[in-house]
Amino acid sequence: MLFEHIGILDENFDYRPDKFVLTFGDRIVYIGDKRPEGKSYEGNLGPVYNGKGKLLMPGFYNAHGHSPMSLVRGYGEGLELGRWLNERIFPFEAQLDGEAVYWGTLLSMAESLRFGIVSTTDMYMWVDYMVRAYMDSRTKANVCRSVTNFAHEDPEQLGFYKDMIDVIRMYDGFGEGRIKADASIHAEYSNDDATARLVAEAARKYDVNMHVHVAETLSETEGCKERHDGMTPVEYLDAMGIFDQNTTAAHCVWLTDDDRKILRDRNVTVASNPVSNLKLASGICNVPALYDAGVNVAIGTDGPSSNNSLNFFEEMKTFALLGKVKSGNASAMDPKKVLYSATRAGAVAQGREHCGLIKEGWHADLIVVDLDVPNMQPIEDVPTALVFSADGKDVVLTMVDGRVLYQDGKYDTIDVEKAMHMAKESRERVRARV
Repeated sequence: MLFEHIGILDENFDYRPDKFVLTFGDRIVYIGDKRPEGKSYEGNLGPVYNGKGKLLMPGFYNAHGHSPMSLVRGYGEGLELGRWLNERIFPFEAQLDGEAVYWGTLLSMAESLRFGIVSTTDMYMWVDYMVRAYMDSRTKANVCRSVTNFAHEDPEQLGFYKDMIDVIRMYDGFGEGRIKADASIHAEYSNDDATARLVAEAARKYDVNMHVHVAETLSETEGCKERHDGMTPVEYLDAMGIFDQNTTAAHCVWLTDDDRKILRDRNVTVASNPVSNLKLASGICNVPALYDAGVNVAIGTDGPSSNNSLNFFEEMKTFALLGKVKSGNASAMDPKKVLYSATRAGAVAQGREHCGLIKEGWHADLIVVDLDVPNMQPIEDVPTALVFSADGKDVVLTMVDGRVLYQDGKYDTIDVEKAMHMAKESRERVRARV
């Protein structure tokens, strides 16, 4: 596909107007000031997209989500995290079935594509059905079956652990590499030492990424100190070997300076989830301090149940605003750095090489944003406008590995009306069993 006369965000997130960008197969093969010419391009330009008034930028990498939880959107409002989980979410999830998980995931993929998300780091159960939804929608995902062991059972005999291993064996590299499988311990508070060490050992054995919730609430953090001789969740998980592999640590709201040094030294990515943390009154992640410490910081939506949307422009704006408030510095949160967190930092977290930037030879995971809309005009600075003025509904095209999956309200791979209907039907079926 040839994008012509279109503005782009280059690899440094600087705005470059009136460019030509050609994709072929799953890659970006040409970026230039002129229409590509020569024998190598003859007959290979494909569809031509007129980019006047539009911007081509990397797609978003959602660094932490629970996609099937679109089924519980708005279910359990007004509760803090502990009550929300124990009184509403866990009882619902105990009655889930695979078909419900499929439709919930597919609905979230439709919403993701609408808002420019090309890949999601997902943590949930019934993973076979989640992968089916990714494959049907042709989106990318890092998926895991997280392990919990509240009862302190033998972890090697734990069904959750066996499921996690099966997911890694079956799906890491699946779908021409669009699917990656991660190891996952749900959190410090939901497991014991033996389980944490076993999951860490599995990640090393299979050489896969790790995904874990870390320091989401003050009570979790203080409880960890009581349980583990004063160690914070970061210190504890590091001691258990959880950070030995490329790790995504979701939330990281309640950190110390020493925690941030550990995360930096262990090359852990923090997936900040600003809207979810605000909605559940969990606190504000100190992103400027993480940036200053040299930590890779990505952005996640968390589940559609605690957010309650996957509007990534909303997430990005909230992320930037909270960073300013937390630092007390209105000049904090450089828009280019925020855009990096929303795109390339998430690709790094997922272990996806050559993804998340507009560069020749890199994967064509791209979105087109309409700049010629009232909420964007007049534009003083394009990166600033994208972070603070744009909205998810300004996305007019989403491409994953060179294939257009969403354009101007139409989906290439998803029957969105059916997905909405079946997700609603699934929700009611499960609720009737709760």
